[in-house]
Amino acid sequence: MIKDRLKRRHLRIRKRIFGTVERPRLCVKRSNKHIYAILVDDLHNRVITSVSSLHKELPNINEEGKMSGKTAVAYKVGYLMAQKAKELGISKIVFDRAGYRYHGRVKALAEGARKGGLLF
Repeated sequence: MIKDRLKRRHLRIRKRIFGTVERPRLCVKRSNKHIYAILVDDLHNRVITSVSSLHKELPNINEEGKMSGKTAVAYKVGYLMAQKAKELGISKIVFDRAGYRYHGRVKALAEGARKGGLLF
């Protein structure tokens, strides 16, 4: 039942959000243990790059000790995604929260991406 509501919210959001080559879509996938961030070009139906909490190269950065645990990891994933996007010449994106509420780990990922230099 919860998955059905999440799916409906995601479809409602995706009606308005569309990623292009110049401004790809940053899609967030969240599980109980991990978080994933994917840059998608919807025009050509391809994944540009992706980062997850399973990634070996997560940076050792702290946000003034405000976050801990999975939230801090989500922030680092967003920051690493911004670095990878900058290497590919991408500075502007469209944020797709995939039906999740904009708080907690999803918000931390978005803040990390903004801190890394991405513009939403």
